[in-house]
Amino acid sequence: MDPWLVWLITALVLGAAEIVTLTAALGLLGGAALVTAAFAAVGLPLPWQFLVFAVVATVGLVFVRPVALGRLSPRTEERFGVDALVGGAAYVTAEVSKLAGRVRIGGEEWTARAYDETLVIPPGTTVDVIEIKGTTALVYPRE
Repeated sequence: MDPWLVWLITALVLGAAEIVTLTAALGLLGGAALVTAAFAAVGLPLPWQFLVFAVVATVGLVFVRPVALGRLSPRTEERFGVDALVGGAAYVTAEVSKLAGRVRIGGEEWTARAYDETLVIPPGTTVDVIEIKGTTALVYPRE
């Protein structure tokens, strides 16, 4: 069997395996085998074919795969419900201390406590929502 045909079959098998695994590694190795098949078809000696395969596979795995995985993976996870409120701003409507308080978050009134138990936050202050525990927002003053 001609070497180029062996490389072509190897490329097809690796491509099919990539469809099953979705790792982006086997597909790149299949691409390297396909490039090597082209070089083997023009008569490149066998040792040089292995070198071509090694170089193309290395370049693919080191440089192309990280870029491909970055494009395929989701950018950011969307936060819903009370998780979406964490990190946002709130407006203090009633003095917030370690025991009690009220804040307005996105048009809704919430019970609140100071994240730092030594703080007392006066009404009218803009605060950051650090955490939500049940129906209580733990807040810290903005600087």
